[in-house]
Amino acid sequence: MFMFVQAVCDHDRACGRGFSCDRHFGLCVPLRGEGQYCRRDTQCVRGLSCMFGKCHRSIPNGQEGARCKVDRDCGTSMCCARHHGELVCKRRLIRGESCYVPDGGLAFSINQICPCDEGLLCRENSAPYWREDFIYQLDHTSWTCQVPKP
Repeated sequence: MFMFVQAVCDHDRACGRGFSCDRHFGLCVPLRGEGQYCRRDTQCVRGLSCMFGKCHRSIPNGQEGARCKVDRDCGTSMCCARHHGELVCKRRLIRGESCYVPDGGLAFSINQICPCDEGLLCRENSAPYWREDFIYQLDHTSWTCQVPKP
């Protein structure tokens, strides 16, 4: 009868080929395939990256969905913004797309959007209207990327 014995580790080099060190438990574990849960890139088989907690096919640098640190890491008409907490290349917003960004909070810090594409500005489609002593603001989804008015 074959028994699998996990080796104790504190770094990946302590584990053999096809294994990585699960630092939380201090044990060598088999590399994970596409769609399997992970915490770090080194826990995934070659060609896969750990993104959003699962092993995914690696996206070439500069392309939409690739990891980045700053805007210049991304291709043209893209920016570096958070998606589920991970910095990735996202495309800039085009004319007519919703561009409202909340002041802050958890949703803002976990998921971000790029600014409008070059030559466009984020503006509200229609102004609030008055009724008695109150101002009724339309919902923030009415903010879109628009060509600036002359």
